[in-house]
Amino acid sequence: MSNPMSIKVDTNQTFPLRSQNEARHKPDQVNFIRTGTGEPVILIHGLAASLKDWETLLPELAESGFDACALDLLGHGESYKPQLVADYNVHNVYAHLQGWIDTLFPDEPTFLVGHSLGGYLALVHALRNPHKVKGLILVNPYYSIRQMSAFLQMVFKRQLLNTALIEKTPYWLFRIVIDISSFEQWYIKTPRHRMPEEVRRQTALDYKRAAPGIYNIPRTMTELGEPIRTLEVPTLVIGGTQDRTLDPRSFSELVSLLPNASYIPLANSAHVPHQSDGEIFNPLVLKFLNEHK
Repeated sequence: MSNPMSIKVDTNQTFPLRSQNEARHKPDQVNFIRTGTGEPVILIHGLAASLKDWETLLPELAESGFDACALDLLGHGESYKPQLVADYNVHNVYAHLQGWIDTLFPDEPTFLVGHSLGGYLALVHALRNPHKVKGLILVNPYYSIRQMSAFLQMVFKRQLLNTALIEKTPYWLFRIVIDISSFEQWYIKTPRHRMPEEVRRQTALDYKRAAPGIYNIPRTMTELGEPIRTLEVPTLVIGGTQDRTLDPRSFSELVSLLPNASYIPLANSAHVPHQSDGEIFNPLVLKFLNEHK
């Protein structure tokens, strides 16, 4: 575990970092886990998730000789949660992330592993700091609103005005939605789940404890299609071909935009292959990292 320290972000605010399980009620707190020694690997979760996403990958990274670090993004998990919906924008979320990375590794290049929103943030970090990124692993990454269905595009283009309904949504309702969306074949008598029981439980908990304002973040994200054409950082894109949140075809399209990227589709995986298929996903991550040490 890490010890408290302070970091500087673009807004010139000071953020003491605190290890997991400490009380967090101030705007200067970042919850994270750090384990292992070696070359640094930063793990960045997606929207409405948390550092719990990486529970199976973290120990494997440490055992393989990497300094593995995972955080709760702004508004997520046990990190600081602003009160104003307007504070939940991609600029603040990225500043929160960048300040944390810059304190832990002010001069040392890092590997970044990002899922969905985390993939977007990893791309932004690489674009802004190409000399400080050794490689990218993008898991079902978001980079363009065109990846979403027409319905989701309509939802996320509208301003988030009232979060009361989200705040009052009980855990059990989140759990029902997650269980239903996890079914591989919902119409058979005993449907199988894509995600294990523990993963579904944690996912519902993460939805419940995340600040409602996080759903304003997608509205503030810009298209990355053209900018990333210049990004020469070694990149591996891993995509679940059964993703119901982002169009699976978009992952191979992303690879065609990146000058130094490869794509591994996971045929039986949906939006969270790092949670549902760790036995396949983790070795792919370790192989890429070891090849680019």
